[in-house]
Amino acid sequence: MNLSVQTCCHPQLVQEAVPVHVPQVALSVRCHDTATRARRLLSCRFLPVQEALSGKSKRSDFLRHAAIRATETAVEDTTGASPLASNGKEDWSSETGVIVVGAGLAGLAAARHLTAAGEPFLLVEASDGVGGRVRTDEFEGFLLDRGFQIFITAYPEAQRILDYDGLKLRSFYAGALVWFNGGFHKVADPLRHLTDGLLSLVNPIGNVFDKTLVGLVRLQAAIRADTEILTSTETTIMQRLSSTGFSPPMVDRFFRPFFGGIFFDNQLQTTSRLFDFVFKCLALGSNTLPERGIGAIPLQIAEKLPQSSILLESRVVELMFDNDRHPVGVKLEDGRLLKCNHGIILAVEGPEASRLLGNQLQVTRAISRPPRSTVCLYFSTDKSPIKEPILLLNGSGKGVVNNMFFPTTVSKSYSPPGQVLVSVSLVGLYEEKTDEELEEVVRAELADWFSKEIVATWKHLRTYRIKLAQPDQTPPTDLLKEPRVSAGIYVCGDHRDSSTFDGAFVSGRRAADAILRDVKAASV
Repeated sequence: MNLSVQTCCHPQLVQEAVPVHVPQVALSVRCHDTATRARRLLSCRFLPVQEALSGKSKRSDFLRHAAIRATETAVEDTTGASPLASNGKEDWSSETGVIVVGAGLAGLAAARHLTAAGEPFLLVEASDGVGGRVRTDEFEGFLLDRGFQIFITAYPEAQRILDYDGLKLRSFYAGALVWFNGGFHKVADPLRHLTDGLLSLVNPIGNVFDKTLVGLVRLQAAIRADTEILTSTETTIMQRLSSTGFSPPMVDRFFRPFFGGIFFDNQLQTTSRLFDFVFKCLALGSNTLPERGIGAIPLQIAEKLPQSSILLESRVVELMFDNDRHPVGVKLEDGRLLKCNHGIILAVEGPEASRLLGNQLQVTRAISRPPRSTVCLYFSTDKSPIKEPILLLNGSGKGVVNNMFFPTTVSKSYSPPGQVLVSVSLVGLYEEKTDEELEEVVRAELADWFSKEIVATWKHLRTYRIKLAQPDQTPPTDLLKEPRVSAGIYVCGDHRDSSTFDGAFVSGRRAADAILRDVKAASV
């Protein structure tokens, strides 16, 4: 399970069995004159090609901005990025105040904050869309999130910057079905499902003391400030659970698949700080999915950015500095040079930030250690064996499946009429197996859960292998790293903060705040 959010994802880090993307088209852009063509491109709206061809889309459904693609040679921007002739040393393609590299959630949050402050910027993204690892693909009428990701409504920073009503969030059942000893056992939140909560006291997923202890830990987490949690004395999640007094059966049958799925860490070696923070958010909020998929979250932020402020399909290969080592721009893979007057915010994965900055960036465990990985398999069927919008956990301690659910039971929009989407998540990459071999193993395992007859009717849709799902966040950690690396260079992302949606949002805002403070100080 991925409750985290991540920054700009390099295309090679997400491997898909069938690399199908929803193409986008610009309407009414056919001009022979390059300048006129560019102006019209920047004033048009983009939408999925299926909607464009159907003619059913409304103008309000389009992205408010026009994202420029790498194939467009002219760049014109009402917010400050404009064509620029040679400065005598370099031939700059455009000039702006701040260049933000990476349009994942951290980069989008930084861009949003710069917009609010009136600071000109250009958001440069290597892939074909915004969101980084938080993307949704449309395939055969199904909405396929890139890896299992759910959104917790209690994230404080998310509450400040997102329009929840606009996302049309659909809630999960507050609990889980745990597969153990040949059957499913429900673990429920007694404050939201009183009867189910009382019944779960006597099931084999832990004992009565364990479930009472969950309530106490929940209360303790709920009353602590976020900053206190993220800077508190830390240990591993496993050590935290043991020292708190949870029994081994409760840890192995519930906490290991649940939090192991959240952090892609079956050994529960992730910092206890993240356990406490996520536990607090789970206690205060609901687990949800946006009606149009998890990718609707970054799209909502992007829609509110200035026109033509996002440059897609444009990979930054080098940062450019003047003789005083102050950043003056970036070089793209196609050779174009983009100039900035105030600085650069790097909102990319830790390894990519390290590549671009070299010795300027301190190497942390989040960068140097192997990342957390996951595999997500999607199937379709005509009937769900589970009717509730609930998460299913593997509490048996055996097999490759960690958790699964049926997205259609949470939001009908995830599948076409008469169909049900199945999402199965694994911790790790399983590189020794092909997609076909892994599918066979998963089917055999789930046949025990639901029966061979039911699983045999499932049609495989796609398999996502996500190498960098999250950075390593084992202790010791620093979840509130200073975004300013050097004069004019700022770094944000989940490797600088917590590996959650909220961590990315906070990290992006803090990076924008830092550069705005420096710009203000320089102007005095």
